[in-house]
Amino acid sequence: DVQLQASGGGLVQAGGSLRLSCAASGVTFDDYAIGWFRQAPGKEREVVSCISSASLSYRTYYADSVKGRFTISSDYAKNTVYLQMSNLKPEDTAGYYCAAQLVPVRCDPREYRYWGQGTQVTVSS
Repeated sequence: DVQLQASGGGLVQAGGSLRLSCAASGVTFDDYAIGWFRQAPGKEREVVSCISSASLSYRTYYADSVKGRFTISSDYAKNTVYLQMSNLKPEDTAGYYCAAQLVPVRCDPREYRYWGQGTQVTVSS
């Protein structure tokens, strides 16, 4: 039974930082990619960042809008993926969701099968 638990969201001022965590059970990072996606009210779910499996050398992908500001990483021992978010902007405000899928998989929310609940990130100007 696959379960994903996202946490770490909150309210932060523009320019601030947050670290999101996605604790996974029922999957192993040997074979699964983990993605972070976000959805703002009235908007479609969009890609934030993905990290591939150990078998694919933990390749990472970032949306252009977050490159240089966000960093995705994984802790194999804890089965947890992190999203370190820095220099946050009001346009980063959204519900953030983590998802898991067997590799190979593109960093596209339509290709991810397993989803956790969201964690809200609100950035004030």
